[in-house]
Amino acid sequence: MAKKRSTPETKAVTADRAARLYKLLRLLGAGPQKRSNLTKRLRLDVRAFYRDLETLHAWGISVQLVNHRYVLEADADEAIALLPFPDPRLTLGEVQQLAKGRSKAHRKLQRLMAQIVK
Repeated sequence: MAKKRSTPETKAVTADRAARLYKLLRLLGAGPQKRSNLTKRLRLDVRAFYRDLETLHAWGISVQLVNHRYVLEADADEAIALLPFPDPRLTLGEVQQLAKGRSKAHRKLQRLMAQIVK
């Protein structure tokens, strides 16, 4: 099972990169893939591909190279749930509204709001 590492909140991604990471995990979720297939399908150069693998690793998502193919170590849906969400550009009022509740996600939004409205 993939497990999120304790990474800084500043490790944000753009919407385009989040979409690409999502697609990468979906491709890997279908089974082992060669790097050439992944870079072609994602329209990436090799350097960008490795940066994306580093980003996944930073968020606790393990992708291993086995027999010249990349393999996702966890279930794709579990891994996708760990991906960082791009900046949603919400207003403070919208965040306050979304922070109402008692779930882990609500508490996270509450902590973020507290940092802003000290």
